[in-house]
Amino acid sequence: MIISASKKDIKELTYIALLSKAYWEYSHEQIESWREDLTVTSKMIEDMMVYTFISEEKISGFYILNQPENNTIELEFLFVHPDYIGQKIGKQLLVHAVKKACELNVNSMTLLADPNAQPFYESQGFICIGKKESAIPNRFLPLMQKDLIS
Repeated sequence: MIISASKKDIKELTYIALLSKAYWEYSHEQIESWREDLTVTSKMIEDMMVYTFISEEKISGFYILNQPENNTIELEFLFVHPDYIGQKIGKQLLVHAVKKACELNVNSMTLLADPNAQPFYESQGFICIGKKESAIPNRFLPLMQKDLIS
């Protein structure tokens, strides 16, 4: 079941984001360097579209969509708790996010992907349209886009 997040969820969402990132075997130092960027805040809950996937009465994943800008919308976060990876929760969250974006009549969705997640997004119709250097020197993140209108 996918439901809107609330402010009471922010610690759990941050925890899931950090655990999900650690799933890809990044070092503890790398994860700590990303902690601020992966922290879900009350302001995000207020200003953005934040949805959670509930499994067994607990949050097993979530996504955050920014507000639309110039006929596009950015998928800010999409994370699944490592215990639930491989159960198609990420796909269900992404389908839900695309549906929400289409309801807003935007033309496309963009995201900065973790390089490990690029194949997942490609399998869901996203294409790489560029790269952005990350906080780690010489590490680049794929900038991906999916057209939402035919």
